[in-house]
Amino acid sequence: QVQLLESGGGLVQAGGSLRLSCADAEQTFNNYVMGWFRQAVGKEREFVGAITWSGVSAYYADSVKGRFTISREHAKNSVFLQLNSLKPEDTAVYYCAAEVEGNYRSFKSWKYWGQGTQVTVST
Repeated sequence: QVQLLESGGGLVQAGGSLRLSCADAEQTFNNYVMGWFRQAVGKEREFVGAITWSGVSAYYADSVKGRFTISREHAKNSVFLQLNSLKPEDTAVYYCAAEVEGNYRSFKSWKYWGQGTQVTVST
C-alpha cells in the first residue's frame, strides 16, 4: 500500500520560493510515475507536473513551466517540487500522486494521493 506524505508548504510573499516534499512511508513508490496537483478554493484539482520513474523526464502545466521543477531521489524514496517566482494565483493545496493510468494531466487517472500541503502566496 502506498502512503504518501507531503510537507514543505507555508506562507510566502510573491516572488518567493518553497520546496515541497513527498515521501512514501512504505517505500514502494520508486516504481511509479509521480505527479503533483493543486487545488484552489472553489476550483477543480489541476495538474502541475509529473516525473517518470527514472527521473529523466518531467512534464509541466503551462502555468508553472519555467518556475516549478520536479525532481526525485530514489535513495530517499522522495519526490520534490521546487516552486520559484511564486504568484498569488499559485495559492492552493498541493498534492502528490502516484501510479497513473491514462491521461496523466487528469486527476482522475491517478490512484494514490497524499493529504496535501497548503501553499499561500501573499502580495
